[in-house]
Amino acid sequence: MKLLLDTHLLLWAAGEPDRLSNEARTLLDTPENELFFSAASLWEIAIKHGLGRADFQVNARLLRRGLLDNGYSELPIGSEHAVAIDNLPAIHRDPFDRILIAQALIEGITLLTADSLVAQYPGPIRKV
Repeated sequence: MKLLLDTHLLLWAAGEPDRLSNEARTLLDTPENELFFSAASLWEIAIKHGLGRADFQVNARLLRRGLLDNGYSELPIGSEHAVAIDNLPAIHRDPFDRILIAQALIEGITLLTADSLVAQYPGPIRKV
């Protein structure tokens, strides 16, 4: 199964694995699953780290290298993803989450999230 992790799950998997649910850990540890991260998540981390947010105290460049070294694949943001946001219902206003949702829909990849609002969207989204 192809799995796209939202930004918080990426941060937790990389630095605070105890915050992951048992279901999330099982999915991430299953060798048959393909794990993806979005360029949008790194963009979000870099912006919020630069703003001094306490929950984003990680270097995006180092995180990217660590994810790639640990078998994750990078999902770039394309124009098809960007325009797909227009078709999303107005459940959640966060632009980073909305691009992740659009990427999951367009690419047919299951988006893993711990966010209840994100999980309300139709499509391949799984709350863990």
